[in-house]
Amino acid sequence: MATDCLGLVLMVTVTSAGMQDRDTAYRLLALLREHFSTVTLVWADGGYAGRLVVWAKAVLRLTITIVKRTDDIKGFVVLPRRWVAERTFGRLIRHRRLVRDYERKPEHHEAMVWWATLAIMSRRLARELAGDPPPPHWGQPHPPSPTTA
Repeated sequence: MATDCLGLVLMVTVTSAGMQDRDTAYRLLALLREHFSTVTLVWADGGYAGRLVVWAKAVLRLTITIVKRTDDIKGFVVLPRRWVAERTFGRLIRHRRLVRDYERKPEHHEAMVWWATLAIMSRRLARELAGDPPPPHWGQPHPPSPTTA
């Protein structure tokens, strides 16, 4: 999955579990370049380092910056830029059809991801147009709505 800086899904590629993510990334980046020609910089996990970075630079003219976790760090640490994609995965998994692998075909699962993305984006847009505050983080009370205050 490729997201923008806000965590909105730009491109999705669903494959069988037998395929490595780094092998699928070639197709994902090619589709990303085809649909979003202005994207020039991609942040990626350490698992994508190597030939993919060289290939993307030479063939697609994309700069891939690898965000690595250092061995010195103990416990949980938020890594810069990686949290954007992780947050998007967290939002998507709140949709029931994406919790389990219900779909038999990758195309169907990809459609479910797009459907969930559409629901997330439309709720966000409706909230902004209505002037409502963003939803609270876990464990925090809802702030009063401007219409009821």
